[in-house]
Formats: sequence, structure tokens, C-alpha cells
Amino acid sequence: MGRPKGWMATRLGREPMRSPGRPSAWRREHRQEFWDLVGQGVSSEDAGERAGVSAVVGTRFFRHAGGMRDVSKEPLSRRFLSFVDREEIAILRAQNCAVRHIARALGRSPSTISRELRRNAASRGGKPEYRATSAQWHSDRRARRPKIAKLAGSPRLREYVQSRLEGTVTRSDGAPVAAPAIGTWNGRRHGPRQDRRWSTAWSPEQIAGRLKVDYPDDKGMRISHEAIYQALYIVGRGALRRELTCALRTGRALRVPWARSKRGKSFLTKEVMIAARPAEVNDRAIPGHWEGDLILGLGGVAIGTLVERTTRFTMLLHLPPMSEHKMIGTQVKNGPATAGHGADAVCDAIARTIAALPETLRKSLTWDQGAEMAQHARLRIQTGLPIYFADAHSPWQRPSNENTNGLLRQYFPKGTDFTRYALIDLEGVAKTLNERPRKTLGFKTPAEAMNELLLTARTGVATTG
Repeated sequence: MGRPKGWMATRLGREPMRSPGRPSAWRREHRQEFWDLVGQGVSSEDAGERAGVSAVVGTRFFRHAGGMRDVSKEPLSRRFLSFVDREEIAILRAQNCAVRHIARALGRSPSTISRELRRNAASRGGKPEYRATSAQWHSDRRARRPKIAKLAGSPRLREYVQSRLEGTVTRSDGAPVAAPAIGTWNGRRHGPRQDRRWSTAWSPEQIAGRLKVDYPDDKGMRISHEAIYQALYIVGRGALRRELTCALRTGRALRVPWARSKRGKSFLTKEVMIAARPAEVNDRAIPGHWEGDLILGLGGVAIGTLVERTTRFTMLLHLPPMSEHKMIGTQVKNGPATAGHGADAVCDAIARTIAALPETLRKSLTWDQGAEMAQHARLRIQTGLPIYFADAHSPWQRPSNENTNGLLRQYFPKGTDFTRYALIDLEGVAKTLNERPRKTLGFKTPAEAMNELLLTARTGVATTG
């Protein structure tokens, strides 16, 4: 039997020399373009293909770097030969051009070309042959001079950071708490509704800030929070173990680029945001503009609310759950929302409810950015009702709806089981609210204010109160 590779080095007590492998098909320019695209929010697969490598290689770039850029944005200095220069050298060399001729063609010193041909030629075939890809690979491999990370070179600093990340949670008497038992780290983010590892779990920013408090005069005990993230996520830094990422609040095994985490809902565009809503909506002088939202109850079941801004007239949407809801083994991945408030169900409920109104009272609907309105384009086609979305985390942009939802909590407190109520029950609650006088309407009721509008819009229309 043949001896295994590296047996002599192992016998002599040294680490076996690893083969550098074969030249990679990608270059520095590919990685720079890849991270530029990822920084714009493009997925790893698409960024890899657009950068000139495969989708698999793009994913490998992202995972190896832990989701953090590991190559400089700066272009290669003209002091060094680029891949284009090496391609030109290979072509001229194949034409048996002399070194000085090649140097004149590239505007370089003859010694530069001579050194390039001597040091970066491919020699696996038994004789040196110059190929641009092999030469670039040799040059990149030789240029690697990784700087020792600050945490790797300072054991005291590393111990401080590590203890603040994975320190044991203790009771007031100093004894460890009865934390849940967690299995070994598998390199992935914790799953939904799973126990997580208990630790002191300071954030990198808290650790970096606290160092200045604990060691005000020791400049060696300083590190930025970004350096801690790099030590956690980038493979090969050799400072902190990757499994310590589970001690972070998010528990992400890979860091998510800012642009990718802020992509928002795919169904939202600038044309449907509240900034594009007509200015006439704000002063409430013109009726027909509505605000809407969902009220969640027990088991994820919900009802919808629609409020007219001028009259405060309220209509409720009945969103019954599907029969498969909460049944074990019936959930289908990417299937319909069995709780009853999926995009299709909400779109159909709004269309049925608002279709009874005359066109003059269907001027716009403002909703929050919930996924239940992903079918807003279909709703607009069916009803002719323009849909607008409030900014994220801005409930004050739908004040009438938020106020009405608060009033409805008198009848439907948090934790209400909405499956107990039929549509006729919801209509009864809405009727009660609409017959309650409002100070903002001069103590008229919303039903009376709506009746006046309906009578003005269409002669002989039935009253609502």
C-alpha cells in the first residue's frame, strides 16, 4: 500500500504541507463586484452570477466570509500587474516575443516582465509555461499577508470579550440558573420557538463601550464592535469561535448585509406609499378616504377594520379560519394562510364589503405594511380603489383606524377567540360604534354623517342607521 500524503512531515513532528490546489476561476475583481452587489441587497446567488462566477461560488463567498465583506473596495494599484496585463504577456509570449518587446508593449520595465515569467509560470507539465490564470493565482497566493487580528494577538482582551459573550447566567446567590439544555451548535440559526442558549450575551457594541469604562487608562484594552463581528463571522480570523454567534441577540450564523435586511416588502413601491397619496386626504374635507388594519385574536385568527376618515364610519371584515387551521399534518409549505387573513382572503373581504358603496365614497384606502395586502393590485382592479401604505412603524399615519381599533377592544379584548362570532355579530358591533355620538362630529353619529353623504351622492339611497 502507498504511504499517505504528508507521512514524512507527520513522522518528523511537523504539520503536513497542504497542496495549494488548482487555480481558481475567479479573481479579485469578481469578489469586489460580488460584495458591491450584496451591499446593494442582491442575493448571494444572483450576485455571484452577475459578478461573473456561478451561483454556487457566490454562496460560497458569502458563507466563508460570514456575510461580511472580506476584500477591499479599492482597485488594484498600477504598481502591480493586473490580470489583463498577464493575458497580454501570455499572448505575446506564445508568439515568441522577447522580454524587452513585451515590456515596451505594456509600458513596463524589462525586469518586471522577466521576474513575472520566472516566478509565476505554470510548471506542472514538466517545463515552465506562462498562463495568465495560473500566474494571477500564484501572485494572489503569494500576496497574502494576513494581519493578526487584535483579539488573536491579545489573550487578555480576547478573554474579556469572550466572557461577556458566553458568560454563565447566575442567580443572586452566584449559583448558575437552571438554563435549558441545548445541543451542539450546527452552524445554523436557531429555529423558531426553540430554546436558546442562556449566556450573559452582551452585544459587541456594549462590550466595546464597556471596555473604556473598565479600563480607562489601558489603551491596549480597546476594540471596535465591528472587529468583534469580524472575529465572530469571518472564517480564519482565529480569534473567536463561530458558535459564539448564538450568544448574539439575533443568533444569526451569518451576518445579514444592511441593504438586504432593509429590503422591505416586495409588493411595495414608491407609487403606493403614503407620500404619493393625494394631499386632499389629510384635511378630511373630502369623504371617501378609508383606513384599514387587522385585529388579531386567539390562535392567529383576525378580523379586519375599515374606517372612513371624514365620518369615522366603521365596517368590519369577517375573516374565518380555514377548516385545516391548527390541524396537525395539514400545514402546507407556501400554501394558503389557514388562519383566514391571508392576502387572497383579505382582498376578497374588502372587495365584498366596499363594493356596496357608491364610487364617490371609494377614493382611497390606507393600510399598514402587512403581508395581508400583498394582493393590493388585484383589489384596485376589482374595486377601482387606490391603495396606499403607511410608512413602517408609523401608526400615527392611520389615526382614525388606530383610534377605532382601541374602541373595538372594549368588545374584542386581546386574546379574543374570533371563531365564536359570525359576520352578523361583527355587523352588530360595527352598528353599535356607528350609532355612538362623536365629539369630533359635533356629537353626530358616524351613521348620521354617512347617511348625509350617501343621500348627497345618490338620491333615494337607503339609510344606514
